[in-house]
Amino acid sequence: MWARSFMKLTGPFSIKGMIAGGIVLVASFPLLFVVYSALGVDADRWASLWNTRIPELLWNTMSLAVSVSLVCLLLGVSSAWLVARRRFPGRTLATWLMVLPLAVPAYVLAHVYTTLLQPGGTLARIWETVTLGVVPVPDLYNLAGATFILSLAGFSYVFLLTRAALAGTGPTLEQAARIAGAGPLRTFWQISLPLLRPALAAAVALIVLHVLSDFGAVSLLRFQTFTLSIYLQISGRMDYSGAAALSLVLVLLSLAFLIVERAFRTRQRYFSRSLRGVPDLPPRATRLEMCLIWGWLGLIAMLAFGVPLLWMLHWSWQAWLGGALDGRFWGYAMNSLTIAAAAGVITVIAALPIGLFHLRRRNWVSQMFLHVSSVGFVLPGPVIALGVLVFALTVLSPLYGTLAALIFALVVRFLPLAVQSEEAALQQLTPALEQAGRNLGAGSLENLWRVILPLIRPGVASAFVLVFIDVLKELPATLILRPVGFDTLPVRIWIEASEEMLEVAAPAALMLVLASLPAIWVLMRLAPQESPARRTSSGARVAGPQPAYPGLAGA
Repeated sequence: MWARSFMKLTGPFSIKGMIAGGIVLVASFPLLFVVYSALGVDADRWASLWNTRIPELLWNTMSLAVSVSLVCLLLGVSSAWLVARRRFPGRTLATWLMVLPLAVPAYVLAHVYTTLLQPGGTLARIWETVTLGVVPVPDLYNLAGATFILSLAGFSYVFLLTRAALAGTGPTLEQAARIAGAGPLRTFWQISLPLLRPALAAAVALIVLHVLSDFGAVSLLRFQTFTLSIYLQISGRMDYSGAAALSLVLVLLSLAFLIVERAFRTRQRYFSRSLRGVPDLPPRATRLEMCLIWGWLGLIAMLAFGVPLLWMLHWSWQAWLGGALDGRFWGYAMNSLTIAAAAGVITVIAALPIGLFHLRRRNWVSQMFLHVSSVGFVLPGPVIALGVLVFALTVLSPLYGTLAALIFALVVRFLPLAVQSEEAALQQLTPALEQAGRNLGAGSLENLWRVILPLIRPGVASAFVLVFIDVLKELPATLILRPVGFDTLPVRIWIEASEEMLEVAAPAALMLVLASLPAIWVLMRLAPQESPARRTSSGARVAGPQPAYPGLAGA
């Protein structure tokens, strides 16, 4: 009894606890130094920022977050309901078409559509032909344009989470409501939508955090948000104190939203199970329904993936014929792959002690370590870059302007992805297997290497793939922290898009999309699939249980 009490008290100071605590402390450096710099700003400067910048930035950022969330809910919920609640030919293809837009970064979408809608562009000519020149070509350099671009880039998260929730609940309650006389709309609003609220809350959290941290799309669209203003303060004016003040406001905004979202979700609990003897398979779509389904899903897929892909293929072919894909381009690609691989390996290794400590010591210390390690979720790229810059300038000057500073920022930014994926794998690890290895004489390191790691290999691989792909597409932190002359594919896309050099930006964008496909494949492997129907005692066909999307919040 005394030994158990002593272990509870000394748990945080064990080897695992000290390693996990050290990693968490290092990962919190950017946030600590941003807060330290912001608290050093005098009252006059705060008053100046409040009178000139902060109200406009708050209005623009919150308006964009709300509008993007609403449009993503419309696109994601409607498409997920059609795929999950109707059987029709090409249903698997439709699911892939709704997920593939995740491979296209938002700044690529912004570049493609601003190019195609400029005077003389392909879409601009089509628009003028269809509208007979009466309706002006849409302008993307405003709130509506930024909402359009970010909604196309983010609705797939809503689709995935809503589809998983619909697959878990099944259509039995909806069928019961229809039998009781409720119409389709009433059934959706009173039965389906309330059951989807937890999933929709998580999806909205993802969308809002993506909007708050987006830099590339809003910079190309010249829409002033906190992230763009922070970047301009750092790179253009070299005003680190002003950037820190704006960063602190953005961090508080993100934390406030997460607290509200978490409180909203914890007050709601929903349970659902298949009714015995009732078929769990959705009804087959009629011909009219199939036309409506493919018309709606096809329009979304064309705007979010088809048009950008065709643009990238066309201009990449032109670049190939023109000899634009020279050694410099492949050097940019190699830089991106090197950074992504290095950050992925370091992040996966750093996340393992945190996950192991939380699994073995479920106390307030492990919970705190887990939450602090997720600081990358609420810190946009420019904010983390600013924290690393201040840390390098004030504490570790040799770190300034090096590749290590960039990798450090990327590891902090995407550490939550690896922690969530590896923790989900560790949760499924049977303690008896680890104890058996210890009973056979294996030490801690040997047990970790020969027992634990082989058993959680899929989770580790998923963590590496997700971090690798996200690092590959990261733009603001790379722009701020990259060494002189070290350009990556996202950096070249941003530079060439600013200078309207299509033949160079398109191949880099296409390569990013192709490199992102493995992550899409991983997500689809984790997606809920319809299990082979089984027979109950009454002879009814009932689908089996469905897996969820572990770690999607980080994806």
